[in-house]
Amino acid sequence: MLAALPFSTMAAEKTYPLWIGSYTAGSSEGIYVHRFDSQTGTIASEPLQVVKAENPSWLTFSPDRHYLYAVNENGPGQHDIVGRVTSFRVDPTTGSLEKINDVKSLGAEPTHLSASTDGTHLFVSNYSVAADPGGTLAVIPVDRDGRLQPVSQVKTHRASQANPERQQSPHVHSAVESPDGRYVLAQDLGADKIYIYRYDPAANPEHPLTANPEQPFVQLPEGSGPRHLVFGPTGKQAYATLEMLGAIAVFDYADGKLTLKQTVPLAAEDFKGRNKAAALHVSPDGRFLYATNRGTANQLVVFQIDPNDGQLVLVSRHSVEGEEPREFTFDPSGRFILVANQNSNAIVVMERDPVTGKAGKITQTLPFPSPSDVKFATRP
Repeated sequence: MLAALPFSTMAAEKTYPLWIGSYTAGSSEGIYVHRFDSQTGTIASEPLQVVKAENPSWLTFSPDRHYLYAVNENGPGQHDIVGRVTSFRVDPTTGSLEKINDVKSLGAEPTHLSASTDGTHLFVSNYSVAADPGGTLAVIPVDRDGRLQPVSQVKTHRASQANPERQQSPHVHSAVESPDGRYVLAQDLGADKIYIYRYDPAANPEHPLTANPEQPFVQLPEGSGPRHLVFGPTGKQAYATLEMLGAIAVFDYADGKLTLKQTVPLAAEDFKGRNKAAALHVSPDGRFLYATNRGTANQLVVFQIDPNDGQLVLVSRHSVEGEEPREFTFDPSGRFILVANQNSNAIVVMERDPVTGKAGKITQTLPFPSPSDVKFATRP
């Protein structure tokens, strides 16, 4: 289906638009649109477009790829102290962006957002670094033309307070819709819980989320700090990074319920440094799960997904040749991995072996100020 989406001309040439989000406290100006060559594994050194925006640290597309949405991870002490979400129209030929509008996220430091599969709502995670007021999950209705409406619903949680420095208040780090489109799962680093909401926009378009009465949340180990979650290729498993524990939690999933079945560490058994689990994604072929470990490890870790029960088996660990690998993505050919090394100010492109899943040689290190997210509109 994705082959029929925009950018088919560029795809035929084996080059693809690449959108890069960033933090703008330094020299970055916002969102950068580049072109990626899937034959050479390189990003064009000069951008096609630079879109000025405050801290567009996370990007996501509408289901039809006609619109791109960005958080503006603003908060106290920054140039703009108001957290926002911005909508852009995507040019189907060049990938360039045209701003539609922005709205307040009604929270500080919105760090993640996802779009419902029906395209009618965004789920925004207001992380909120400060303990007061703490993080929230906000729902933003979206018009058919990609225009954002004001926040219509806010969900708040209770912190675990297990870690006195990072868990004095809730810190919602991500929220994603289940494969069946009936539930939204919100990962709260400050609460050590994954909250499960029923999603029913037909019943109430303004307040589409209600707590799942059968399982309103999943309790995780104190001080583990759930961050991001993805579903496996069959939709019967879910995987979550536990940022503060430096691990991945593996769940069975069915009808809005999660059952923890495995926890795997990202670092080697003899590792003595600081763990800081971050991004995770399933490979385009559905055979492997990749995750980044920041802290002092700065690695990309590869696991094979058992096709029978979805459990993980370690394949390899790779240095990302930089610091703070906040996010990564696979290129549309599936042969390269692009890693956004936030603190070393570079995007590293690594070869990927589709057979073994292992990362290979680095084909490019592109200097880039404070990169935080990298996105393609198409997948293999």
